[in-house]
Amino acid sequence: MNFLGQLGLGLALGLAAIGSALGIGAAGRAAAGAWAKEAKAGKPLNFLYVALTGMPLTQTIYAFLLLLVGLKAAAYSPDVLGPNAGALFGIGLACGLGELFSAWMQGLIGAAAVRCMCEGEGKGFPFLIIAMGIAETVGLLSFVFLWLMLP
Repeated sequence: MNFLGQLGLGLALGLAAIGSALGIGAAGRAAAGAWAKEAKAGKPLNFLYVALTGMPLTQTIYAFLLLLVGLKAAAYSPDVLGPNAGALFGIGLACGLGELFSAWMQGLIGAAAVRCMCEGEGKGFPFLIIAMGIAETVGLLSFVFLWLMLP
């Protein structure tokens, strides 16, 4: 049973990393296309696309913090890990899925934001960051609520 609890905490990080990779990939492809369009038009390349591309990375950090705290508090302590293995598995899986979808959707919003800025001549950045921040909040709350549930 101990393995199940450790697996759950590992899943949190693995699933979050998948979500971050999907989100960064979506926003990064949009940024590359926008930079190509700007370069072709002889315009300076917009550095703000880097921020929009990198935002989905934070969900992996949240999952890492849950893993770090969870392993330290429970996974290496047999008297805590054994009776709570199912709970740790559930917490890790739930956190991982929350981070995965938060990061992925944030990347899709980031891709749309890059297109918006490219076609709108750089306008709207604060609003676009707010939209991405709403998706970020889902990942942050997944981390915080599930961290509070750790045994």
